[in-house]
Amino acid sequence: MIYSIDESMNKKFPEKPTEDTLEAELDYSERLVEVIEKEPKLVFIPKIKEPVNLLKETITDDQLELQESPDPDSRLGHKSADFAFFGYKTHLGMSQERIITAATVITGKKTGGKQLPELVKKSQDAGLEVKEVIGDTAYSAKETINYAKENEIELISKSNPSVSHGYLQRKANE
Repeated sequence: MIYSIDESMNKKFPEKPTEDTLEAELDYSERLVEVIEKEPKLVFIPKIKEPVNLLKETITDDQLELQESPDPDSRLGHKSADFAFFGYKTHLGMSQERIITAATVITGKKTGGKQLPELVKKSQDAGLEVKEVIGDTAYSAKETINYAKENEIELISKSNPSVSHGYLQRKANE
């Protein structure tokens, strides 16, 4: 099926921004989404609906990025490709009984795996013998793996895709 947009519809679209700023692009994008969502003949076309939904998510992420905070250290962070947040990340060391033995707090933008040495040290200072560590993919970085080996700690962490089958794998094969 072929869809065409008539001239009257073209007149409804907002003018593209002349200013090269994120704020201007966001404003334009919001107005564009508003026009499209008011048009029943457009909003149900899959080739339009899917990109509009993606644009709406991008607008939300960018607005978070621009959000001002009274705390100058808080930052936009990502837990995954689909999930962004504004603030901080907390890393905890725990015993098997789930008693917190260490904690660190970093900005949302920083990588969490680098917290391992500090968490291990704080846990040891609290009297815990650290034999194994369970962490997310952030804990599968080379320096974290090396730290665990050097300190005879079993590291249980899902491999980061860039390590297991992405950029680093391709580079090793070159």
